[in-house]
Amino acid sequence: MSELGALDAEIRDLFRFAAQRSILPRFRDLSASDIAMKGKDDPVTIVDREVEEFLTEALQKLAPGVAVVGEEAVAADESLLEHLSGQCWIIDPLDGTSNFTKGKEIFGSLIALADGGKAVAGWLYDPLSDRLCHAKAGSGAFIDGDRVAARETGKTPPVVAISRLYLDEAERAEVDAKIAPHYTLVDIPHCAAEQYPRLALGQNDISTFKRTLAWDHAAGVLWLNEAGGKAARLDGREYRVDQHDEEGLVGASSPAIWDEFAARAAG
Repeated sequence: MSELGALDAEIRDLFRFAAQRSILPRFRDLSASDIAMKGKDDPVTIVDREVEEFLTEALQKLAPGVAVVGEEAVAADESLLEHLSGQCWIIDPLDGTSNFTKGKEIFGSLIALADGGKAVAGWLYDPLSDRLCHAKAGSGAFIDGDRVAARETGKTPPVVAISRLYLDEAERAEVDAKIAPHYTLVDIPHCAAEQYPRLALGQNDISTFKRTLAWDHAAGVLWLNEAGGKAARLDGREYRVDQHDEEGLVGASSPAIWDEFAARAAG
């Protein structure tokens, strides 16, 4: 039986407690007053806030003095983003909130530990299956303690998960001209905690992300790269959590698939 390291087990237990106390009891049981809108297509629920408050307090006890940058805290105080250049925890308490509010079974929670603008550890948790994807920089990628290696779908043409939701008219036209003729296009799950595992587990070969917020991508980028896939800016630069306001990020099941896609997108 696989065993988790001490920190991984601690994070898993925090996720499990938050899921059992706050997330799962309210799944498909939210009232209208439990949901608000932070912006267009950007809902926030009582669950997001409750889970972030719990995880923030728990992580501060686990590592006193390390800053915590949570999605909902940043929405209230953008000055917290300054911590992304130093040592900090990064939290997305309920990734896939839109799915959650609609009763769709694709949502999760994300935590990353970053230092100097780079993620050094990351955890992606699925409350419904109790799956924990975890990685530390330079140590490989794991699911529930078992090491994993990213694999391609093996399909011809390769499978690209892409959402048109955040694309403008010119960007949609570019996808139709450069990408669609060479790939099978599928929709994204609208949940980074699910999309990154799909890229490593033979379900998708490529996924493109327009928005690259640190709480959505810090853990997943590290985990996919440690699994032997590749996640990077389209121009090849590494993803940094303190540059999360930049647009554009591509994840792939292998470096070769990534390189081929980048060449087509730039051509």
